[in-house]
Amino acid sequence: MSKLRAAARSGRGLQQGAGEGRKSPRRCRENVSSHKGETLLPAQQSAYHLFSHVAEIKTFRKNLLAWYDKCKRDLPWRKLAASESDANRRAYAVWVSEIMLQQTQVATVIDYYNRWMQKWPTLQALAKASLEEVNELWAGLGYYSRGKRLQEAAQKVVSELAGQMPATAEELQRLLPGVGKYTAGAIASISYGQVTGVVDGNVIRVLCRVRCIGADSSSPAVTDRLWDLANSLVDPARPGDFNQAMMELGATVCTPRAPLCMECPVKQHCRARCRVGIRLLGKAAFSCSQAPDIEECAATGSCSLCLPASEPWDSSLGVANFPRRAAKKQPRAERTATCVLERRGPRGEPEYLIVQRPSSGLLAGLWEFPSLALELGLKEKQQREVLLAHVQAWAGEAVARGRLRHVGEVSHVFSHIHQTYVVYSLLLGGDHKTASGRRDKMLERPAFRWVTQAEFQKAAVSTAMKKVLNPPNPTPWDPWEWGEGLSPVHSPRGSWELGGES
Repeated sequence: MSKLRAAARSGRGLQQGAGEGRKSPRRCRENVSSHKGETLLPAQQSAYHLFSHVAEIKTFRKNLLAWYDKCKRDLPWRKLAASESDANRRAYAVWVSEIMLQQTQVATVIDYYNRWMQKWPTLQALAKASLEEVNELWAGLGYYSRGKRLQEAAQKVVSELAGQMPATAEELQRLLPGVGKYTAGAIASISYGQVTGVVDGNVIRVLCRVRCIGADSSSPAVTDRLWDLANSLVDPARPGDFNQAMMELGATVCTPRAPLCMECPVKQHCRARCRVGIRLLGKAAFSCSQAPDIEECAATGSCSLCLPASEPWDSSLGVANFPRRAAKKQPRAERTATCVLERRGPRGEPEYLIVQRPSSGLLAGLWEFPSLALELGLKEKQQREVLLAHVQAWAGEAVARGRLRHVGEVSHVFSHIHQTYVVYSLLLGGDHKTASGRRDKMLERPAFRWVTQAEFQKAAVSTAMKKVLNPPNPTPWDPWEWGEGLSPVHSPRGSWELGGES
């Protein structure tokens, strides 16, 4: 009994007799492909890892949708999807939300989504926008190529598809750049009622726990099985709501760590929970007819959907042993020298030079301070020399080495790069008239411009560049009193760590 209480306190939410009343499924080791050279997979239906009974599927749908109707979060894109009668505008509203939500938390997206839909309420409005406008609104949201692809796809819908969004998942994926299988399924089911499942990170977690799938969920074979599961479960009467309910369950209840199993509306269908109960209490105390099959299935090593025998079971994790955690690839380290080039504006206020990044690649089209990639291992003196030569073109005058001041370092983790910005500051001498001569003539091009601090904050710049200009908790001070070479918002306080963005 003490084990049961401990399990309940840890969020496992075990229930005695959860598996009673159902027929014992076939063992996973049965009906597997065994031809030479083939990966061993369940040939058709693996009863343990799949939903075999129509009655169970209907109960699963009913319980999940009842919970969703009662507990779903109040989100702006859901309101639009429910209230917009025009299917084309409804699909656009859902599409924008799905693109923004990729790799980004809901709480972060809400404000961006509201501002986006206010500025561009239709596909036609977005198609007329410039990439600069899109980047400005997207700035800080991360993964900037998403906004660019969204705008490009909107232009394609307007110019090539007569302004009409594709209405099926297959057409959405085929015709729209940046729309993959998941996004296409979400738009088609929510906006057009197409009976198709969706599989994202939250759904993967729910399915892997409900059906005790411990294999690598990123492998193509397992991914196919998860899509089959999702498609078999989706409610034909309410496909959009069902898919949102699955994602909502994974986001709020069936969380990666410390899942709220006692609050789960489909806990009686969860075979991971059943397996935890057997391991904690034993078969006699926790009746679950499926448990022996999964143990034997894993022991044979022939089932591609089981937790591999080489993966130790962590009893402290409970159902969080599923899904299997793939080894995370470490981001590569890069260093970039960045110069905050500053002059006095016409009213005496500081102005900064920003340059536009290339139209492709990382942070495409965004603005930044003049920056230069550094070879790893360069010493500070060498860093200063290469940056000085790089900045010379914009300074338009011989810059004394001593005026280029080292300020500190800013570390920023992108999805695949650990970037360290080595920050320098250079204050150009003279007033605005002097500073606006030959230098400004060189800069009369769209890719370069001088901006005030207020203009900088509104420009399409990355979070990393904003942190370069405004490190956390800066000490207020006057640059004109501190002398040349120091940025007005910088004090040489060393290193600042930033969160992830891409």
